[in-house]
Amino acid sequence: MAAPGVQERFQALIDEHKKIVYKICNSYCRNYNDREDLAQEIVVQLWNSFSSFDERRRFSTWMYRIALNVAISFYRRENTRSEHFIALREHLLDTADETANQSPDVQPLYQLIERLGPFDKALILLYLDENSYGEIADVLGITETNVATKINRLKIKMRQDLGEIRRS
Repeated sequence: MAAPGVQERFQALIDEHKKIVYKICNSYCRNYNDREDLAQEIVVQLWNSFSSFDERRRFSTWMYRIALNVAISFYRRENTRSEHFIALREHLLDTADETANQSPDVQPLYQLIERLGPFDKALILLYLDENSYGEIADVLGITETNVATKINRLKIKMRQDLGEIRRS
């Protein structure tokens, strides 16, 4: 059982930073039910790990690290499952497109992000959320130099891909 006030502190931090969970879930899952499942898995893992949270660090950085690790595992597990199983309902119902309500200027960016692998997707989401290279390095467990190199390569690739999308 958690010490008095721990659950309330955890809930307050989750409420304050819930957009991180939404952003990750929307980026790693196409349909609503998967997003809901992933969000629940993230919150459960955050709660299970909360006792190890170091108050000297930013909660959002710690939260990103855990949430992205859960999302990447979830993504890999779901991809493996979907390779062996195609749900009938996916053929009968169209999956809602989360980018449908986005500005037409932003939609190509979301299309590009959707094509990325799990690690690159995490990297670009952290970058677009204006985290510093140090924070990104901390979340992903790589060096700042590696972050800078990977972001630069992703920018070049995404510019090229964006050009292809616009020509289509």
